[in-house]
Parts: sequence; structure tokens; C-alpha cells
Amino acid sequence: MSATKQGPEPAAQDGAPGEGAPAPAGNSAAGHSGGAGLPPGPEHTDAASARFRDLMFRAHLWQRRALIVSLRVARLVRTGFRRFLPALRFIGRSLHRRWRRSLQFRTVLTTLLLAVTSFAVVGAYLSNQIANNLFQERLAQAESETSYHVKQVQDTFDGAQVTDQASVITLVYDTLNAVEGRGSVVQRRYVFEAMPEQTKPRNRWVESRASDQLTVSVIPPELRKAVQESGKDQYWASTVIPVGTEDRPGIAVGNKVTFNGTVYELYLIYDLNTAQQTLDEIQSVLWAGGAVLVLLIGAVAWYVTRNVVSPVSHAAMVSEKLAAGQLQERMVVRGEDEVARLGASFNHMAASLQEQITQLATLSQMQQRFVSDVSHELRTPLTTVRMAAEVLYDARHDFDPINKRSAELLYNQVERFQSLLSDLLEISRFDAGVAVLDAEAEDILQVVAHAIEGAAPVAAEYGSEIVLRAPEGAIIVEMDARRIDRILRNLILNAVEHGEGKPVTVTVAASQTAVGIAVRDHGIGMAPAEAARVFDRFWRADPARARTTGGSGLGLSIAMEDTKLHNGWLQAWGKKGSGANFRLTLPLRQGEEIDKSPVQLEPEDIVMPGEPGTSNMLVLGTGAPAGTGPAQEERT
Repeated sequence: MSATKQGPEPAAQDGAPGEGAPAPAGNSAAGHSGGAGLPPGPEHTDAASARFRDLMFRAHLWQRRALIVSLRVARLVRTGFRRFLPALRFIGRSLHRRWRRSLQFRTVLTTLLLAVTSFAVVGAYLSNQIANNLFQERLAQAESETSYHVKQVQDTFDGAQVTDQASVITLVYDTLNAVEGRGSVVQRRYVFEAMPEQTKPRNRWVESRASDQLTVSVIPPELRKAVQESGKDQYWASTVIPVGTEDRPGIAVGNKVTFNGTVYELYLIYDLNTAQQTLDEIQSVLWAGGAVLVLLIGAVAWYVTRNVVSPVSHAAMVSEKLAAGQLQERMVVRGEDEVARLGASFNHMAASLQEQITQLATLSQMQQRFVSDVSHELRTPLTTVRMAAEVLYDARHDFDPINKRSAELLYNQVERFQSLLSDLLEISRFDAGVAVLDAEAEDILQVVAHAIEGAAPVAAEYGSEIVLRAPEGAIIVEMDARRIDRILRNLILNAVEHGEGKPVTVTVAASQTAVGIAVRDHGIGMAPAEAARVFDRFWRADPARARTTGGSGLGLSIAMEDTKLHNGWLQAWGKKGSGANFRLTLPLRQGEEIDKSPVQLEPEDIVMPGEPGTSNMLVLGTGAPAGTGPAQEERT
């Protein structure tokens, strides 16, 4: 290791010509056209122009090549991004779907995230503490060694008896090498520098000296300033020292020493690379151990949540099967813990539900069979009674007033009884699931006109006018005309009966996929509580009110079942004192779904209370898809 002496540098270092040095050949002015051995001026100018044009051409060529390459790279990046982005979106959607639908996945992932966060915080804290302890230990050792070696150096300088330059240089060199502790491994390095701004003695032959590859620039300016301004105090600072081709962390400890009347700054620099390697190994062990521990925690969380979630998932699957009608499904019960008790309770509940549902189904079947049998059995005697009632009704003019009134009552009640019996038979067919739709392509406007014509006598009796609003031309619908006629006749008769003699409006409109028919009256209307039960069997808004049209109380229920057979919607709107509006929506072709009705359910002449653009009406109906029912469709 050689010492480096800091002193003034020659003015012509690194091959730069100094003042008065001859200029290299070939560095003549560009415009020079003379000189010994040079070609004539015009030929030299032409060669320079040719070289310039060649350089410009090559630069332009390389510019175009660079542009082409950059465009190709950008195209490749864009193509890769376009192909990679859908994969990222698919993975993101899959993870989001998994997060929402899997309790086990959510629990395990949350546990892993919390574990990683905890280990990161704890690992960072431990790493910082270990680094601080290693640094403080090495600093204390460096301060102790520096104090000892600086005292040795000062004692050596104080006892030196040298007067010539060679002896002084040798003494300083040997003393500093001894401080360096040179051997197989350099224990410490030094920087020996005379303090600036002090009178230079006549015999000061050493200005500075340092270990190889070191200069005074490795000493932080703050440390030099502290040492220069202090007396005999010792200071330290962290620094970076070059060793070979790498930079290593170190500690520089500075003191003052005097030799031959000159004050020197002596800095001992300690290499912390060993401590850094130890810290790196400890951090590697911490991170590796943390990663293994996180994986173990994830495996434990997965196993624990699997044991807890699996019975819940099994219970959910069994519940879905029970809801689908598979009443014999049961949970598998193992052990006697909380999950096992839950499974046993669930199975007991399922068995109880199965028993009750079976009893209700049996009772319902008995009731349906009873209604069907009674209805069929009553047809024959009812036919006989009706024939007798017709004979008496035709001959009522020959009776006295009392017997004449009795014959009329008998005839009317037999007609009503026969209508009720027909409705009961139709309801029994729906309950038994034997009702069949005989759909054919027909013009629905003709069916509407036929229904209005059939209800005209009753409307005339009530003094109501039936107004038809329909487009011109035909509206072809695949339907069972008999059932649609029954639905419309029932809706129109109800509107006439409850319309209080006011006009009844029948509106027909069609779209590309559906046809809508609305029957609007301006009578007594319906309250929300009444409208909630408008399609119930045998329900009447006012039980004390007598029936004047001979209805059976099953008309709207049968209309609802007929609408379901057509995969349509039957909806009702009503408001007390403003009338009611019933809307029938049918698909133009069987098998198609209805997205929106072409007829508005809420009448345009009704202003509902509330904020503009909102509605507090009550809309009831069936046949709409789940989640997109009529109430949701019409509210804005």
C-alpha cells in the first residue's frame, strides 16, 4: 500500500497541452488552405463536403431505422397489452366473484394479508433493532480502538528524534501502517491530513497521507469541521469507503495529533462490510422464515375454515334441494360438536317441514279432488234444475205475482250457480295442472271487439260507454282466443260494474315483441290494501255489497291463470276516487319474453302526490320475470 501525497498538480495533466506547449499536428484551423504537403484548396473543400454529405446521409438513414424499430416495438407492446389486458380483467373478475361467493376464500385471503402485514411490520422492526445494535457495538469498538491508537501515534510523534526529511517520512509511514493493522485483512484505514490555514514550519515535510484508494474526500465535511474546531475531542461520522470495485459502509473517527509543531487531522476508518453481511444474512433468514410461516398460517387457516365452512356449504346445498322440492334430502352429521348439533337440528327441521308439506299437499289434493268431484256431480242435477227453472220462467206470465217473482229468482240464481260451477271446474283444472293452451295466430283486435260486444248489454244497463282506442290494421298474436276473450270480458265487466256509469276506455297498442291491452274505469277505484288482494279467489272489496252482475268471485283469479298460460303479465293500478286500470300484456309469439309493455299502466290523466318524476302508486300483477316485476318496471 502506497501513501498518497496531496499537493499542487502540474498544469498539463492528462495529456492536456500546457501553456507554451506545441499544438499537435492536425489541429490546424479548418479554413487553412496552405501549408507544406497539403493538397490545393479546392480539392480539400470538395472532400470535406463529400464527407459531410456522407455523414448526413448516414445520420438520416440511422434516424429512419430508429424510427422504424421504435414503431415496431410500440406495435408489439400495444398488441401484447391488448392481449394481456383481457386476461387481467378475467382474473380480476374471477377473484372478485370468488371473493363474493366463497367464505373460505375470503377468510384465508384476509388471514394471509393480515399475516403478511404483521410480519412485514415485525420484520422491519426486528431488522432495524438488529442493525442499530450491530452498528452501536461496532461504533463503541471503533471509538475505543481509535482512542488507543491515536494516543500511541501522539506518543510516538512526541518521542521522535528525527531531523531529516527521509527519517520523518519513514517515521510517519511506519507509525500509520502500524495503526492500520495491516495483515491478511486490513483492520482499519486512515487519512492523515495537515490542518489548513496554519503557518507552515520550515521542517514540515509531510502534508498528507492515506491508505490506498482513499483521499480526504471520503471524510464527511461535517466531521472535518468538527475535528478542526475542537480541541482534543473525538468525533465520528458514517461514510462510504471504496474497496476495490465496490463501495462499502464505514465509520470514520477523527482526532487531532501534532508533529514537529504542525497540527494534523487523523481519521481512522473502519469497514462495516462484515456487519452488513451479518445483517443481510439475518434479514434473509427473517424473510424466509416469515414466508414459510405465512404459508403455514395460510394452510392452517384453509384447514380450519374448511372444517367450519364445509358443513355450512353442505347445509346450503341441502337447503337448495329442499327448496327445489327434494324433501328427502338430509345433512350428514358427524360428532357431537356445535356443527353436528346444527346438522341434527337442521335435519329435524327438514323432517318436520317434509311432514307438514306432505300433509298440506295431501289435504290440497283432497280439496281439489273434492271440488272437482262435487262440481262434476252437480252438473247433472243442476242441468235438470235449470231446465225446470227455464220452464217455470217461460210460464211466469200465467202465475200470480208472488209465484212469478219466485220463478224469476229461481232462474237467476240457477244461472249464477251454473256460472259458479263452471268457474270451479276451470279452477280445478288449473290446480290439477291439466289446463292446456290451444294457441293459434289470430287478430287480437277481433277478440277485443267480440269481448266489448258481449259486455255491451251490461254496459247499457249501467249507463256506461265503452270506448275502444286501437291502431288500424290487424295485430296478429299467437294466443288461445277463448281464454283471452274470457280475460277481456271479465276485465270489462268489472270496469263497468265499478265505473259508476262513467265511460270505460279500452286501449290497445303493440310493439315488436308484445301487445298490451288496458281497461280503464273512472269509478270508485281501489285502496292499496284492496288492490293487494284483487286477484285472490272469492275476495270482494266490500263483503256487504251485493253482486248485481252475478259474478262468482273467481273471474280475476281465472284471468290470472289464463295469463300465466300465455307467459304474459296481468297488472292492476288503482286509486281511491280516481278509478282503476287493468293491463294485460301478451307476447306476440309464444316462447318469447316480455321486456316492456307497450301500454302505460298509470293513466296519463292522474297526477300522483309527491315529487315530480316519482310515483307512489301500487302496482300488482303476475307473470313478470323474477326481479323485473311490474311494480319495478312502472315506477320511475
